[in-house]
Amino acid sequence: MKIERVAFIGLGVMGFPMAGHLRAAGLEVTVYNRTSARARQWAGHYQGSVAATPAEAAVNAQVVFACVGRDDDVREIALGENGALAAMKAGAIFVDHTTASAALARELDSRCRELNLGFLDAPVSGGQLGAEKGALTVMCGGAVDTFARAAPVLAHYARAAQLLGPAGSGQLCKMVNQICIAGLVQGLAEGIHFAQQAGLDPLQVIDTISKGAAQSWQMDNRHATMIRGEYAHGFAVDWMRKDLDIVLAEARRNGARLPIAALVDQFYADIQAAGGGRWDTSSLLTRLQTAQENHG
Repeated sequence: MKIERVAFIGLGVMGFPMAGHLRAAGLEVTVYNRTSARARQWAGHYQGSVAATPAEAAVNAQVVFACVGRDDDVREIALGENGALAAMKAGAIFVDHTTASAALARELDSRCRELNLGFLDAPVSGGQLGAEKGALTVMCGGAVDTFARAAPVLAHYARAAQLLGPAGSGQLCKMVNQICIAGLVQGLAEGIHFAQQAGLDPLQVIDTISKGAAQSWQMDNRHATMIRGEYAHGFAVDWMRKDLDIVLAEARRNGARLPIAALVDQFYADIQAAGGGRWDTSSLLTRLQTAQENHG
């Protein structure tokens, strides 16, 4: 059955443009946001509908998308009073784009099965810019047939969507993503700091090494703002610490050893303590610069 009616719950910096891409593709979109003014802003911009509760948003939707903050937020909009799942019609699909725990994904999958609903845990990577451009990477866990039905809709804001296994697999893949990013950003911060201390022009250095094996998304997209000391943008330290907490808890369960991720998590704690919780994750450089100033 062709998917024509969807709901989107959570209109933050990611959800707002993601829901917009669905509307631009011609789908009927009903949105819910905890701050109703944000939902009205979205509806005014994209000519969609606003619901007063998650349940109201979900009642006629063939697919319900969620992109909120934490595990408890997902439970509230999915399972709480006026939650979406109880209002959804049999055969509809609940897609959770929130970066959350694999345990929650399995819990939601079980509940959806009881209600004859499909479920995908589908965290994303690509940041606000990727959401605005419709170029996100979506990491999915769930049943093959559910993914096949949802994939054409995901394509409206994703450049890639991959099914990695049963429920929880998408969240586990996102954890790998965050582990890799933590190490990359710390390495980039140390490289820029070293270049500055060595008396090199860091912009010239990055222009040179970014054409070789050191190249990364973080290097391409964050080096200039790091060198200028600009951090009021991007993915906040507070959210990265939330993600790394999920990662480290899962590692304790599965026995993975993550010394670098654990160390960088503590570096981010230092930045929070210095008042940088809302700074971009590339602000790891400030910690090195402050330490140098104190040492000097």
